[in-house]
Amino acid sequence: MHKHEIAISIVCPFFNEEDMVDLFMKEITAVCYELNKPFEIVCVNDGSTDNTLSKLLQAKEAYSNITIINLSRNFGKEAALTAGLDHAKGEAIIPIDADLQDPPELIKNFVPRWEEGYDVVLAKRVDRSSDSIAKKITARLFYKLHNKISYTKIPDNVGDCRLITRKVLNAIQELPENQRFMKGIFAWVGFRTTVVEYKRDNRKAGKTSFYAWKLWNFALDGITSFSTIPLRIWLYIGMLVSFLTFVYGGFIVLRTLIFGVDVPGYASLLTATLFLGGIQLIGIGILGEYIGRIYMQSKRRPAYIVENEY
Repeated sequence: MHKHEIAISIVCPFFNEEDMVDLFMKEITAVCYELNKPFEIVCVNDGSTDNTLSKLLQAKEAYSNITIINLSRNFGKEAALTAGLDHAKGEAIIPIDADLQDPPELIKNFVPRWEEGYDVVLAKRVDRSSDSIAKKITARLFYKLHNKISYTKIPDNVGDCRLITRKVLNAIQELPENQRFMKGIFAWVGFRTTVVEYKRDNRKAGKTSFYAWKLWNFALDGITSFSTIPLRIWLYIGMLVSFLTFVYGGFIVLRTLIFGVDVPGYASLLTATLFLGGIQLIGIGILGEYIGRIYMQSKRRPAYIVENEY
């Protein structure tokens, strides 16, 4: 382990978390002081519309080792996490959420594994009883589907909370995409990895900003960022539909030659047209999702803009 002025960087995005700032700082600093290592806390205010920024500034007066990165607007959690990682100065970097569902005590389990020589220490949830049934089911389905069709496998029930070394962070910063699915990026770079298991706690204050629609779009980002299998699937569906159409057309011709022309069926014609139209629209939609990602990436816009640093 190299000697750095700052050994550990805690990176935390904040979005409308005014109720959590004081509690988060109290718990995270208590754990960090126990480690007896120089540390910093990099707080990213992701365009909060409440008093999160003023609360963070108050916390900075009480804790000198806090750095506040204030983004010019809300860029989303993935961009805010990227901003925090880019500004972290430590040899070991630990992203963690402000809601404290990932308990800060995990850090005390991370550090010994890092000192053993691991470059990545993952926090794996073995008990998600704090999550709703719907969230548990959809999370399980997402991990299963993503890992079936993606070239990069994401560990089950592992969020953003983990320890990564400076070497891993340097590799992550070489990846040029501005639409960043961090779980996939963390997994893609690899390195020597171990796992720490824990029980996920309930949110201690405030409200979550992740709802069903956001989670759905998040899942789409994850799948389209690390797999082209959806495009390939529609190639096979198109081939299958064409084959079935050819077989049915042959059947119609044969039946007409044997039995003559019967009264044409409006219902069957309409059903076939709507079915094929639906198939085409879904295929175009999936193609559009990938083209949209190419379009956004081609603009080369930064993932975030910093308004000020405190």
